[in-house]
Amino acid sequence: MTRLTAYEKPTCTTCRKLFALLAERGIDAERVDYHVTGLTEAEIRELLAKADAGPRDVLRTREPAYAEHVAGRDLGDDELIALMVGHPELVQRPIVVRGDRAVLARPVERVLELL
Repeated sequence: MTRLTAYEKPTCTTCRKLFALLAERGIDAERVDYHVTGLTEAEIRELLAKADAGPRDVLRTREPAYAEHVAGRDLGDDELIALMVGHPELVQRPIVVRGDRAVLARPVERVLELL
C-alpha cells in the first residue's frame, strides 16, 4: 500500500483521533506538522488538487488569523492561498494524502476513503 502522509498539528484532538484510528488498523502514516514546517504555495495547491477542493473548503474559520485577514473580505483563491502560506493555522486539519488523492479527515473516518 502506498504510504499515507498526514498534515497535522500534534495537539489537535481530531489529529490524535485520526492516528488512533490508523493505529487500530495497523496503518502507519508519515506525520507533517505543518504548523512548524509551514506550507509552500505549491504544496497547498497540490493538496487542494489531490482533494479536489478549493481553498475555502479547507479554511479554518475559528482562528484569530481568519478574523484578522479573511472575515468580511472578498478574497479570491490566489489571495486565500497566499494567506495560508503566511498563516498555516488557516488550513483545516488533518489532511491525509495517499498517492494522487487526499481527504480532509473531518470526521476522521473520511481517511477510510483512501484505504
